[in-house]
Amino acid sequence: MKIIVCVKQVPDAKDVRLDPKTNTLAREGVESIMNPFDRHALEAAVVLKEQYGGTVTAITMGPPQAEETLRDAVACGADEGVLVSDRAFAGADTWATSYTLAKAVEKLGEFDLILCGKQAIDGDTAQVGPGLAQRLDIPYVAYARKITECVDGVIRLERLMDDGYDEIEMGMPALMTVVKEINEPRVPSLKGKMKAKKMQATVLTAADIGADPECLGLQGSTTQVVKVFSPQFSAERCMLTGTVDEQVDQLLVKLEELL
Repeated sequence: MKIIVCVKQVPDAKDVRLDPKTNTLAREGVESIMNPFDRHALEAAVVLKEQYGGTVTAITMGPPQAEETLRDAVACGADEGVLVSDRAFAGADTWATSYTLAKAVEKLGEFDLILCGKQAIDGDTAQVGPGLAQRLDIPYVAYARKITECVDGVIRLERLMDDGYDEIEMGMPALMTVVKEINEPRVPSLKGKMKAKKMQATVLTAADIGADPECLGLQGSTTQVVKVFSPQFSAERCMLTGTVDEQVDQLLVKLEELL
C-alpha cells in the first residue's frame, strides 16, 4: 500500500505574535514545527504501513527550510520526503495550495491513501485536505478518529461527529483528515533520527509538476488576507429590552451604527 501524508511547517503557537507595523504574523525568531495535527496523520500512516505493509511518503509545500519538517517525518517512520518548493507558490491560499499539492501528487504517480491533519494551526481553515481530494477526484472523509480495517482496496473507519461518530466504508484511492483522538504520535527512535539525517528530499518545482502559473501563489488565490489583528476588548455593554421583534429592531440599529 502506498500512503502519502501531507505535513506542514508552521510557527510554534506558543511563540506566535503580531508585528505591530505590518499587522501580520511575525515569523522572525519564531521556532517552526510540524503542524501538530499532521503528526497524528503521520502516525496513522506509519501504523497502517506496519499492519499492512507498503510505504509512507511525506510531502510538504513550503520554502527550502521546510525540509526540516520532512526530516522529522522520516525520523518518525516515513520512508521518504518530497518538498514542493518554488517562489511561484508564495502567497498561496487554500485554493492555490490544494491545486499545487494535487499536481505534485499526480507527479508522484499512483497511490492508495492520502492522510492529512484536520487543519493547520496557523490558518485553521481545514480546507486543504478536502480541497486536495476534490482536485484529485477521489472520495474523502474528514475528522477520522479511528481506522478499523484496510483490506481489499477498502478502508473502514470512524468519523468524529458532534453527537458521537459515524462508521464509514470507503474505497481507495481515497483521502482522509484525522483528529488528534486517533492516536498518540510516537517519539522518534535513534534509528529513525539517523535515517532522517541522511535523507535527501525530492524537490519539485512548479515546472516539475507541470503547474499552470496562473493557478499558483498569490495570483492563483481566490482569497487574500488584507489584515491580521488582535481584537480589542472594552467594558462597554448594551442591554436590549422589549419583545423579540423589538430587540431585533434595536440590534439592527446598533449594527448600522458600527458600519
